Amino acid sequence: MIAVVGEALIDLVVDDAGSVAARPGGGPFNVARTLGRLGMPTTFLGRLSRDNFGRMLRTSLRGDGVALGVTAPAEAPTTLAVADIGADGGARYEFHLEDTAAADLDYTRLSAAMPDNLTAFHVGSLALVMEPIACSVERLLADLPPDALVMVDPNCRPAAITDKDAYLDRFEGMMHRADAVKVSVEDLHYLCPGVPAEVAATTLLGEKLALVLVTDGPRPVRAFLPVGELSVPVPEVPVVDTIGAGDAFGGAFLAWWSAHGLGRDDLRLPGAVRDALRAAAAVASMTCTRAGAEPPWLAEVRALSPSW
Repeated sequence: MIAVVGEALIDLVVDDAGSVAARPGGGPFNVARTLGRLGMPTTFLGRLSRDNFGRMLRTSLRGDGVALGVTAPAEAPTTLAVADIGADGGARYEFHLEDTAAADLDYTRLSAAMPDNLTAFHVGSLALVMEPIACSVERLLADLPPDALVMVDPNCRPAAITDKDAYLDRFEGMMHRADAVKVSVEDLHYLCPGVPAEVAATTLLGEKLALVLVTDGPRPVRAFLPVGELSVPVPEVPVVDTIGAGDAFGGAFLAWWSAHGLGRDDLRLPGAVRDALRAAAAVASMTCTRAGAEPPWLAEVRALSPSW
């Protein structure tokens, strides 16, 4: 069982004509949906509102085969993100977080919702920012089974971070339990300003992590391991937008890894990491061909990538 903890929200996607579409989103929510669509037993540990948007998010999870760990609905409204789509398909975000459902998750409720037989744990994005969920996640990491693979995706959102020093301290603390970190080049620029991406990734790797995964839009994805660096190209596709592509990459990496019976002790194997990178890059690229965060289903992926 894979557990994904963090926010679910509604992306209010605004195109260049000013039209607005409400779509399910949130980094961890997108990761959980990717895992579910790729056939992995997955539990999403996030708080959903009882409002209509909350019902939309529940329906999305259910349709993708993802279990909702925290079933009690929040009275607070659904968290919102406004995404302005540029000409290149990229998105610029503004967030409405205060007193919303995604933040409303304390340690007691989160701990009680943890599934049995946990093999992997994914956390990131606004779960490192909002309270009380952020402090709850910090405590929860200490409770995880020692053999559970932990992946952290900071998915840095400067517009949502009011205290950068506190944010960096929390991220650094999580590194003591993390096995793998997935970051974009933009994340690395925020975490280590003025430092080349490969230097920042190597610094993150340090002596604590087994693996750092780095995405860079349409450019090759890279993996940094204790034995060195490797990369694979990203398939060329017609891009509708890039919403959820990075989340799909992280979810697909975990899905491929788990589907092949690999665990945290295997993250130092360059051959396996390279194969997982190829599979994850394919899923992320397919996500870019659709509007909003809509990862592909396993049957679609297998039609293009026999390695699944």
